[in-house]
Amino acid sequence: MAGTTAWVLGDQLSHRNPALQGADRVLMVESRAKLGAGRWHRQKLHLVLSAMRHFAAELREGGVEVDYRQAGTLHTGLRSHVREHAPERVVLLRPTSRDGLDLLGGLDRVEILDESLFMTHPDEFAEWADGRKRLRMEDFYRWQRRRLDVMVDGHGEPLGGKWNYDHDNREPPPKRMRPPRPYAPREGAIDAEVRADLDAMALDTFGEDAARMWPATHEQALRSLHRFIEQRLPDFGRYQDAMLGGEPFMWHSHISAALNLGLLDPRDAVDAAVAALESGHAPLNAVEGFVRQIIGWREYVWGTYWLFGDDWRSDNALDADGDLPEAFWGGHTDMHCIQDSVEGLSATAYAHHIQRLMVFGNLAMLLGVRPSEIYDWFHESFIDGYPWVMAPNVLAMATWADGGRMFTKPYAAGGRYVDRMSDYCGGCRYDPTKRTGEDACPFSTLYWDFLDRNRAELQGIRRMQMPLRTLEKMDDGDLDEIRALGAAHRSHFRS
Repeated sequence: MAGTTAWVLGDQLSHRNPALQGADRVLMVESRAKLGAGRWHRQKLHLVLSAMRHFAAELREGGVEVDYRQAGTLHTGLRSHVREHAPERVVLLRPTSRDGLDLLGGLDRVEILDESLFMTHPDEFAEWADGRKRLRMEDFYRWQRRRLDVMVDGHGEPLGGKWNYDHDNREPPPKRMRPPRPYAPREGAIDAEVRADLDAMALDTFGEDAARMWPATHEQALRSLHRFIEQRLPDFGRYQDAMLGGEPFMWHSHISAALNLGLLDPRDAVDAAVAALESGHAPLNAVEGFVRQIIGWREYVWGTYWLFGDDWRSDNALDADGDLPEAFWGGHTDMHCIQDSVEGLSATAYAHHIQRLMVFGNLAMLLGVRPSEIYDWFHESFIDGYPWVMAPNVLAMATWADGGRMFTKPYAAGGRYVDRMSDYCGGCRYDPTKRTGEDACPFSTLYWDFLDRNRAELQGIRRMQMPLRTLEKMDDGDLDEIRALGAAHRSHFRS
């Protein structure tokens, strides 16, 4: 049959995928090896397969020939396609992971298109980063705003006179106020088919098999975006760092999975938010905070992932060697913040960024969990987790495994932070104001235990000098109790 085959991977489900241009047919492969390669959240597997099958159906409805295969591996799926169709070329958009690029880029007949579904090419990011003594997301974000002409005036200055309204976006959770519910798509025949196939595979998965609550098509992704813009964006800014028990989504956008699957173009998300600002529907601090997450943080993480190459998985600056707490897999803990966050994750395959960083990531770092273990858990458990997302977020930001390559201090905190930004502590048996005693919050104890155990590694970090000076002044008896209680917590969470 010859001609050109466009090979579309499961996170490249965009009708704007450059590989589709001029192709005679499309190849899509469900890899059984990949499905069984981890303890994935059940809803994550369901979403990816549903989105792939929906995308194939849309292509067929548009008159495109699609060869959709279920194979042992991606490679075997490609080989069988080549035997049957004998294409002259197989064109593939650049994979989003380094392992994927190394594996698929070396296959015969596969031509990698050096483009992506992001707004910043890795080469553009590398050019921006070249010669800088230290990379700062804020500097990159301002460069992005000017480069992409987003919320700047005719002189390249920020609308409202400030680049960043983060100071206005740290309000504690509102009392007696609950966020509007996010868009929930209706399941169809494809979802029923996916659920039956997953049941038949009997994979070792994590989390509940709930009705699909995440977009699996471009149309559903747009509906989810528009629901966010209409109902939650106006309050998103000030409450974006807040946590409420039983509310995993808060005022967040619910579109990260759609963005990471290719179902939603990031520019469309930015334009919708800016339009809400221009119409007076949403305030500047909310729109700026959302735009910063899309063109700032998301693109910054994408760029650093490729810039720092293969170093991520071997990073372990603090020599952490502990096992992942069983509580992260659903085991019981008396820590209300952990229990609620895990239950929310099990039910939705999601937790917002403060739960990820300051609850899960913070506890893992304070306990000294091996970075590779917490990375795998994040990657497999979260609906929007992919290597390019989780390597910088988990191994740099959440666990300090990279030793400060991306950030100026570890994001370590005690129980007072959780108490200030959530309603968790009021219903918990632990007291966040105490660092010793039976009712002391494990976060508060482990924070000081963490500083004590890692003094040598943290001593040269300017932003850690104040807590280290406090540690130096601590009474020997208190410090001995912190050490003993910290060791007991680490042993308990590892058992």
